[in-house]
Amino acid sequence: MKNKFEKVKFFTGRTSRYLSEKIASDFGQPLGDSTCSQYSDGEFQPSINESVRGCDIFIIQSTFPPQDNFMELCLMIDAAKRASAHKIVAVIPYYGLARQDRKDKPRVPIAAKMIADILSAVGADRVITMDLHAPQIQGFFNIPVDHLDSSVIFIPYIQSLKLKKLKVAAPDVGASKRVRFYAQALNVEMVICDKERKIANEVASMTIIGDVEGYDVVLVDDICDTANTLCKAAMLLKEKGANSVRAVCTHPVLSGKAYENIENSVMTEIAVTDTIPIKEGLSTKIRTLPASPLFANAIRNICDNASISSLFSIEQVFQHKLKI
Repeated sequence: MKNKFEKVKFFTGRTSRYLSEKIASDFGQPLGDSTCSQYSDGEFQPSINESVRGCDIFIIQSTFPPQDNFMELCLMIDAAKRASAHKIVAVIPYYGLARQDRKDKPRVPIAAKMIADILSAVGADRVITMDLHAPQIQGFFNIPVDHLDSSVIFIPYIQSLKLKKLKVAAPDVGASKRVRFYAQALNVEMVICDKERKIANEVASMTIIGDVEGYDVVLVDDICDTANTLCKAAMLLKEKGANSVRAVCTHPVLSGKAYENIENSVMTEIAVTDTIPIKEGLSTKIRTLPASPLFANAIRNICDNASISSLFSIEQVFQHKLKI
């Protein structure tokens, strides 16, 4: 019997191979043959080692630092275009530089827009990503963007904890819309941690808006960088009488003293996805949940011309129709 996906091929950059192998396996296709040679000065050259003429190509690469990861993705897109691929889809589980989504002070770039322009210019026909730091980044693109939602991973996980008195919390005002969705889906109340920053990665002050005394609180965020905000919020929630505090966070950037901060925090645990690889053995409180089934389902729906939005509706989450 002819495989209807025989013209679908998966390739990966070097730093996302661990995730790409899982996505390809969940989809049911092998990962394509590609290599990346490197000169002594650091210059590198990706190479696709099999024919992609007329194929739909999915190139998987998160663009976390260093920026070589983004450059490698662009070079692979260019290689596929020059090899006469029919369609090229950039699968970017973590979309780097997304925090630079506006001019918040004079004479700064809007890096998230620049990245969108570059991806289009080098030949990407479509982008698949998850939990952009600002959803409006989708509007920076002139090509289709499938914006996946990690709630279908985290909501069933929170349910599995069977917390008797649950509240969800936003670590800052910017996360309130995301947390409101969780509160609605779980039928619980939400609280907000209102923070003030004077410089990047440093919280000057924080206030808790809402009652948490006697509750098990789950903080919800998209990016965990130094973990300073989450750890400070967790400490304040405990001081306000929370029974326990844990966090779910999509992208584990975990820079600086993040592992140490998490390990020494009052949080019971922090659950993250594998869009970015974590360093093993540095904290006993980090739990990794797989994102590959969600991406594989999204890619399958794209190949079948089926709906993507159905993958993250509340009804789908609670009926467990997704194998995630």
